[in-house]
Amino acid sequence: MSPTPTVSPTARYSLMRLGIFAACFVVVWGLVRLRVLPSGLGDSNYLWVLLLALVVSAPLSFVLLRRQREEMAGQVAERVERAKHNLAANRSAEDEVDDAARRTED
Repeated sequence: MSPTPTVSPTARYSLMRLGIFAACFVVVWGLVRLRVLPSGLGDSNYLWVLLLALVVSAPLSFVLLRRQREEMAGQVAERVERAKHNLAANRSAEDEVDDAARRTED
């Protein structure tokens, strides 16, 4: 039996945020079509719905996806620490090579 693939916290957060935006877009579009919310002028109707969906989905995502955002932040912090460690290791290796070259010159 093969192990189940895991989705990275960044991908999971992004997909869930996109899902919340899509749901808000559908709801706002429905409310505009039912004339509960005002529609844009002429061809700008979809732009109006898009902007309203963005405004509504942002605070919803902030509240509903707190745990996923924290997981993603932890993953990013781990990557940054790993990069810092690798950079420090590379610097010390370069310093050792430079010191060895200077000793052979003397």
